[in-house]
Amino acid sequence: MNRIRLNLDRKTVRSYDIHVGRDILDRAGLLLAKNNWAARYVIVSDSRVASLYGGEILDLLLRMDLKTDLIDFPEGEASKTVQTCLEILEKMAGLGADRTSAVIALGGGVTGDVAGFAASIFMRGIPCIQIPTTLLAQVDSSIGGKTGVDTEAGKNYIGTFHQPKAVFSDISFLKTLPEAEIRNGLAEIVKYGIIESPEILDILDEQAESLLLRDAALLEGLVLQCCRIKKGIVELDEKDTGLRRILNFGHTIGHAVEAESGFRLSHGDAVSIGMAAAVRISAEMKYLPKEDSERIQSLIRKLGLADRVPRDVDGEAILSRLKKDKKKQGAAVHFVLLKRTGMPFMNGGVPEPLIRETIEGMMG
Repeated sequence: MNRIRLNLDRKTVRSYDIHVGRDILDRAGLLLAKNNWAARYVIVSDSRVASLYGGEILDLLLRMDLKTDLIDFPEGEASKTVQTCLEILEKMAGLGADRTSAVIALGGGVTGDVAGFAASIFMRGIPCIQIPTTLLAQVDSSIGGKTGVDTEAGKNYIGTFHQPKAVFSDISFLKTLPEAEIRNGLAEIVKYGIIESPEILDILDEQAESLLLRDAALLEGLVLQCCRIKKGIVELDEKDTGLRRILNFGHTIGHAVEAESGFRLSHGDAVSIGMAAAVRISAEMKYLPKEDSERIQSLIRKLGLADRVPRDVDGEAILSRLKKDKKKQGAAVHFVLLKRTGMPFMNGGVPEPLIRETIEGMMG
């Protein structure tokens, strides 16, 4: 089992370890018992993951004499709401959870966001341990403490920063992951390659078939690389006020497209559309060589990810959502653009006609 330390302060109170490996759940249980983070644990999981792994992990922790309960909620982005969170909080209270308890977020990005948010506000905040079961959550959303739920206004409009006590990423979970979820994770890995590591892009390009066939060693190596990149960024900018914003590469248009589709479009496909748009805009504004833009778009297609906006999604509605982006400053929508692979930068001056032209050129 590999261990990556994310350091947030000199006293190490809020720092934590990210554990990555195969078949590490027994080790995770031992560490929970050893560290004594809580008097009681509440596993929060969606219905699908709970049916696959909830009972196994509940039994594991009970065998270690850890008081543990399991709460599940309906699978899918549609459950990422304030109402779902309130229902989880009421169930936690009914089970007797208190300020000495901790939440275990068992699942993908939706579960991590909802369970993390619930932990951050239950009795003004209790610890959360992340056990991500999807590739996307292992490389990205389980790390860094962002939690949140969606509203009609947009994705993640209500949320908190609540760093986990630990993250346990078991690559073995990926064996049962639907292919669409593997592709979702690959989209985030492409993002890390674009903003930080040309080596990652080379691996994706050369090993695309093996990755889609879930080569465990390859996946473990990529998860480790992405975790190291994100931990370094979060250490420098925990609250997303500067450098951390580069992690939103592809997410500005991506989140708008995802929300405007009614969340029918997967997060990975939405982000890949957003990345394709971002490199097109970067090239049109003469920041990025066109051949680099075309190479990235080609890789997106090679991995089976979307690079076209669905025809039933209204382009003007996407523009309208961009103007409400939660990371905008005043009237300026801030895009993460690219000068070259590994050199992203923030730009608040992308002309609206260029954004419209880019979206229209990607309708498909």
